[in-house]
Amino acid sequence: MMTPLTPHSEPPAFAPFNAVSIIARYTVVEALRNRLLWLVGAVMTASLVIAGFLQAVALTESSQIQSAILAAILRLSAVFIIVSFVVTSMVREANDKGLELILALPLPRASYFFGKLAGFSLAALLLAMLFGLPLILFAPWLQVCTWIASLACELFIMTTLSLFCVMSLNQVTSALAAAAGFYVLCRSIGTIQIIAAAPLDNAGGLGNELVRLLVDGLALLLPHLDRITRTEWLLYAAPDASALSVAALDAVLYGALLCGAALFDLYRKNF
Repeated sequence: MMTPLTPHSEPPAFAPFNAVSIIARYTVVEALRNRLLWLVGAVMTASLVIAGFLQAVALTESSQIQSAILAAILRLSAVFIIVSFVVTSMVREANDKGLELILALPLPRASYFFGKLAGFSLAALLLAMLFGLPLILFAPWLQVCTWIASLACELFIMTTLSLFCVMSLNQVTSALAAAAGFYVLCRSIGTIQIIAAAPLDNAGGLGNELVRLLVDGLALLLPHLDRITRTEWLLYAAPDASALSVAALDAVLYGALLCGAALFDLYRKNF
């Protein structure tokens, strides 16, 4: 039996944890209603067709070539899909005044942010699991499971980054460009370090030393995505626990850092 409100009573407020779970659930429902699974199915079908074509034209090690090409296509597709979904979903909600409506409710802004992050992270985990299924045809299941786990860590980092970019820039094009630039830089930072450490001219001057120090400093700040979701894990052997621990640690550290930056930007805005 509900207790009637007295003149001195206040309307019940939303519990922060309940608000987070509700927002996360509706975010996952939005992903399913936006035909995200149809897009995943189309990408998987196209990837399997490409893998079948490679099997027909490869002279040797056709299984390894299939696994490598298929893993690269699926990884890039997963990153593109989750980044695009996060950015477009947040921009559409802002344009429809849904953000202002939710923030007008008696709940902290952090509940809205973590609800969105939880929903997008669940969608990213679903993407990692679905995109790992075709690889079972070409690699042992244990190696595929480790690849899926590392891909989930990589997608979590990109999900948090996309949420931060779209909250700060408020535009689809700018947020997508920032996320894409961050991903390419993090994927290639190891190669950039090697090039900076051994320049072609072998001059070893002050300019080259400054460039090397700048690149090394940048490498300390960025997550090394080139060490996560590695294709050789599918081709040769599953990684040890330390490699997966590094991937999980990167996801936790950079996820927490990006969450703090996004919350700071969210609380300083006036809606």
